[in-house]
Amino acid sequence: MAVASEAGGRSKSAGGRKRKASSAKPKATREELLHFYEQMLRIRRFEEKAGQLYGMGLIGGFCHLYIGQEAVVVGMQSVLEPQDTIITTYRDHGHMIACDMDPKGVMAELTGRIGGYSKGKGGSMHMFSKEKNFYGGHGIVGANVSLGTGLGFAHKYKEDGGVCLTYFGDGAANQGQVYESFNMAALWKLPVIYIIENNKYGMGTAVKRASATTDLYQRGAAHGIPGRHVDGMDVLAVREAGRKAVDSARAGDGPVILEMETYRYRGHSMSDPAKYRSKEEVSKMRQEHDPIDHLKQQLLEQKHIDEAGLKEIDKEIKAVVNEAAEFAQNSPEPDPSELYTDVLVEA
Repeated sequence: MAVASEAGGRSKSAGGRKRKASSAKPKATREELLHFYEQMLRIRRFEEKAGQLYGMGLIGGFCHLYIGQEAVVVGMQSVLEPQDTIITTYRDHGHMIACDMDPKGVMAELTGRIGGYSKGKGGSMHMFSKEKNFYGGHGIVGANVSLGTGLGFAHKYKEDGGVCLTYFGDGAANQGQVYESFNMAALWKLPVIYIIENNKYGMGTAVKRASATTDLYQRGAAHGIPGRHVDGMDVLAVREAGRKAVDSARAGDGPVILEMETYRYRGHSMSDPAKYRSKEEVSKMRQEHDPIDHLKQQLLEQKHIDEAGLKEIDKEIKAVVNEAAEFAQNSPEPDPSELYTDVLVEA
């Protein structure tokens, strides 16, 4: 995959689309690289455990895993400031972990327990943390884009210097309310970054079969919103593009669209066998573009850490995830009276 840039020649991405090649690779310190590696690995191990608990019948309803897409949210979250806000779709566990939400509370919510972030009432798709400025995962396709635009309006109205990261998928990019949101954000120059996580399939339908134009980063052109195509499997490329977009929005230049070309290794949800793509396609992506393996290799080549150190990081992360799973299973289910709480807020 290649990253769109104003400089350099042209090359093809993994998906076959031509993109301008970056003139220089983004750089990072040893501490930054290790932090990104740990965050991405924490998300993956968490999601793997969530998949196991779902298979055991401990997680009910829908469950959409983020495995393969970790670089997108980790790279984007790295450029935020405390006042910034985040909102996303139903594939939201990775975003919560990247927001530094407690894995125990996230896992407890997945299992419908009182110790969860939404007291077990939101489940996989609908949990929130006002403390972490995480305004939820949302189950209605495209609906969170309007809400994210509203968060951007709130930042501008309050003059708090905040920016809202609004994540959504390639399938949601075709929804009408998305374009209404684009128009409003452009008209009022709202500080919103629209992040299209293009994992190539809207449920089981390939992008090219659902979208008349597949250059999703250009979807805001009619409203004058600048867009950028980014290698969403490279955490440093994501961070670089994210920093420029956030700086622009924070400076009052209005919204930006970032199309993150990424890939999910699992099905759309845990109930999806993903027979619409070949095993060879998934294997090729894992071998050639895995964001964690790519960063791991970089850490080793630059001698920032050795194999023993990486194994120790993995061991520590697995312990945290196992502890979260244990907490979730031991946390009681919410009392029936909770059906009547958090329904109305009196301001």
